[in-house]
Formats: sequence, structure tokens, C-alpha cells
Amino acid sequence: MTDRLFPFVPRCDEPMMESSLPSAQNHLIELLPKKDSQRLLAQCEPVQLQLGQTLCEQGAAIQHAYFPVDGFLSLLTRIDHHPSLEVGMVGREGLFGASVALGVPTAPLQALVQGPGSAWRIGAPALRAQLDMSAALRAVLLRYVYVVTEQMASSAACLRFHLIGPRLARWLLMSEDRAHAQHFHVTHEFLANMLGVRRVGVTVAASKLQRLGLIRYHRGEVQVVDRAGLQAAACSCYERQRLAYSHQLS
Repeated sequence: MTDRLFPFVPRCDEPMMESSLPSAQNHLIELLPKKDSQRLLAQCEPVQLQLGQTLCEQGAAIQHAYFPVDGFLSLLTRIDHHPSLEVGMVGREGLFGASVALGVPTAPLQALVQGPGSAWRIGAPALRAQLDMSAALRAVLLRYVYVVTEQMASSAACLRFHLIGPRLARWLLMSEDRAHAQHFHVTHEFLANMLGVRRVGVTVAASKLQRLGLIRYHRGEVQVVDRAGLQAAACSCYERQRLAYSHQLS
């Protein structure tokens, strides 16, 4: 395990050509015995996730589960007429549709593609059938549900008690982990919505991180320049969430 978790116009997810099949793998699938992973992948199809694509709306029936490989998702919740708030991310370390393992057919959160890339997609009925056949898959997904629950509890406390700057540093680290790159696209407006703060607050916090030489930011393009420094600037929730995952799913 390294110091990382792992190294908007809606569009339909597009099946991938054979030459574009994922060369890496989702970590939850990697944890399975070979026969279980092969049986699961036989029921999956590779898809390309598009930036800004909504995979499932909050409260809607889960038609497919997604095991990201290169792409990653923001998990969003919305209350009354307020803007959506990010309460979690899913990249190569996890999946969207984990509630299927609990026998719950609806999505508690909206899944929005934040980083484009490849993923494995499986129909909800097919995933339920795989869970019935594989004790190893059930164990892995239930452990993942536990980790997500712990991470969301940490995120709720973070939103209440931590300042914007450390929270922004944590968010950038989490995004870099899942983007598998030091450079990615994100706007101040999007960050403000994800963090549940005013845009001016994000501007001030991002400017400070840039003055410290931790990031470069220009017209929505972010580059992490000093990862160690960014980790030092982040709130304790980043390390806490990393350890929660490591303890259960390393």
C-alpha cells in the first residue's frame, strides 16, 4: 500500500473497442480469487465514462454497477433546493452500486463522472447472481460498504469542523489519487459546489495553495506541484480515510 488510496452534458456510456480494453484493473476485482474475478468479468462489459455524465440519479433504481479503472466518480447528495454536495468519490479502489450487495435496489446518491476513463459495467441482476455464487465477492463488497460508511461519516465531520483550505487540499489529493495524474481539470464553480462553500472561498483557498507552491491553477487546469506539501496542508480526514480503506481492503 502506498501513501495514496491508489495510484456538463450527460452522455451515455460508450462500449469500448477491444483495442481500448482496460490495461489496469479495479482493485476490488484484484482482491478476488482468480476464478471469482474471471467469472465476474465474464458478466461485465468495458465502457468509457464521459466527463459530466450522470450514471444514476439519487433515489433512482440501480440498473448497472460500475467498477472504475481509469475514470472516477463524485457521489452527490441534494437536500431541498440547495445545490448538490459531494459526500464521496469512487475510483479504481471501489465501485458504484455497492448497495446491491445489501439487497437495496435504489441509489442513495447521484453518481457523476468527474474524471473520464474506462470502467467495467455489470447489470444489477447479474451482480446479484455473482454475489450469490461468490462468498469472496460478498465479503469484499460488504467490507467496501463499511469503508464507505466510515468515510462518509468522516466527510460529514470534516464539513462541519474543518476550514476551506485544508478541505480543498484533501479534495485535490483525493482527485489526484483517482485521476492517476498530477494534472486535471476542475473549475472554481465546481469546487464550490462539491465543497458546499461560496466560490470566493475556493478562490482564496486555491490562491493560497498556489502561493505556497503546492499547486498551479489556471483557467480550470490544476497541477499538483508538491504532493508532500499538499498532504501537510490537508486536514486529517485524508489520512483517516486512506487508513480506513487500507485496514479493510489492502
